[in-house]
Amino acid sequence: MKKAKQRPRAVKESRREFIKKSALAATAVMAGCSPKVSEVVEKKPTVAPPGVLGANDRIVVGFVGVGGQGFYAHLQSVINRNDDGEKRHDYQYNAIGAAACDLFSKRRDRAFQALDAARAAEGRTGEIRVYEDYRELLDRNDIDAVFIGTVDHWHAQVAIDALDSGKHVYCEKPMTRYLGEAFHVYDTVKRTGMKFQIGSQYCTEGKWHKAAELIRDGRIGRLVLAQDSYMRNTPEGEWNYYELEPELEPGKTIDWKKWLGPVSERPFDPQYYHRWRKYYPFCVGILGDLLAHRIHPLLLATGDPEFPYRVTCLGNRKITLETLGPDDRDVNDNTQVLAEFPSGMGMMVIGCTVNEQGLPQMIRGNEATLYFSGNTLELRPERPYADLIDPERFENIEPGVEVPAHIANFFDAIRNDRAPNGNIDLAIRAQTIISLAEMSDRLGQMMYFDWKTRKITNGSGQEFTPITYGTLDPS
Repeated sequence: MKKAKQRPRAVKESRREFIKKSALAATAVMAGCSPKVSEVVEKKPTVAPPGVLGANDRIVVGFVGVGGQGFYAHLQSVINRNDDGEKRHDYQYNAIGAAACDLFSKRRDRAFQALDAARAAEGRTGEIRVYEDYRELLDRNDIDAVFIGTVDHWHAQVAIDALDSGKHVYCEKPMTRYLGEAFHVYDTVKRTGMKFQIGSQYCTEGKWHKAAELIRDGRIGRLVLAQDSYMRNTPEGEWNYYELEPELEPGKTIDWKKWLGPVSERPFDPQYYHRWRKYYPFCVGILGDLLAHRIHPLLLATGDPEFPYRVTCLGNRKITLETLGPDDRDVNDNTQVLAEFPSGMGMMVIGCTVNEQGLPQMIRGNEATLYFSGNTLELRPERPYADLIDPERFENIEPGVEVPAHIANFFDAIRNDRAPNGNIDLAIRAQTIISLAEMSDRLGQMMYFDWKTRKITNGSGQEFTPITYGTLDPS
């Protein structure tokens, strides 16, 4: 342990070294910098996994699920064309979209038109294909990577099948609907050696990587508490703004039973299809849709993401019940999550769809605190350490919150055999928090987690089987 008189010198040296490196931070992020993972985590294979491409090789992409996010964020970003044919971004991917899959025929048709227009504009030969069954897309040997933009309850099976077929996977957040299947995906990534990127673009936002560097260098001392929020106020009901498309007809334009997949059988309802984030059988609401975008980058910023030791969560939907009625949704309209980690750090993340006033983005250490705002990061010493630590401010940190940047990082990881920013080790830790939070809220228990055995218990040591399809009602 260092003596107190040595601390000022050590801090100054660390500060000078950091300033030397700060100009390279954005480039490092895009080159695939990702948070250190605890040494107890399974190591990456020392041999190149299957499917690693050379720096000049073109990446061929297939898309499974081309609704809103799958079409506009995934497909249009990869082909780099908007509806009007204009460029979406300035990244040079050297990638093409070759195929797409969706159960809704209208979306298949739209995807085909976009992919074929990009092919024609680039003067490429070759046939564009769209599929109803994603397994036909995975059977193609020419496809290197698969983007998954399906409803949450299809994430796991499509990802596992894609990985087993030798495809790299970019999967929308949350990673899966339930925790058990998330570990199945995790184990499959480790077994196959393929790349996995969780589709939270905040994982490539430069400020979180800058924070991770500061924290790894010991610049704020021991971690105390990380906090963030994702707040909205939608009087008409969050997710009710999604259009109910009249073309959606079971038996004609969609196979309803196939869409339900692992979810128990129920009558067709266009609300389920277009506004599925409101219903527990298909989603966990705010936790999966909004707070996933806060949990992933906070974990990344710690510099060495941990599994949670215990998680508690509460919330309700009383305001929505009173204003929109009992049939509008199953999920909460406000949620608060607290997590504690083996190192002693706590995390507080809250979400809401009936009030838009949030918490400041902040990571507290015992010696200094990090404050985040836009693309700016500030380090401010705690009062007892004000004479030992200089305040610092980092502005215009790049990249910002950009889906195209996150996709670029994924492609770079494939070509250079690097861990992407939203890698599987980060994704499984975030999903553990999300899934334990759902269990805590719905079962009324504080959930304890042992990452070595993957066992879940409460404060009395009672063991819980992770909830899954059919465990709770509604489910």
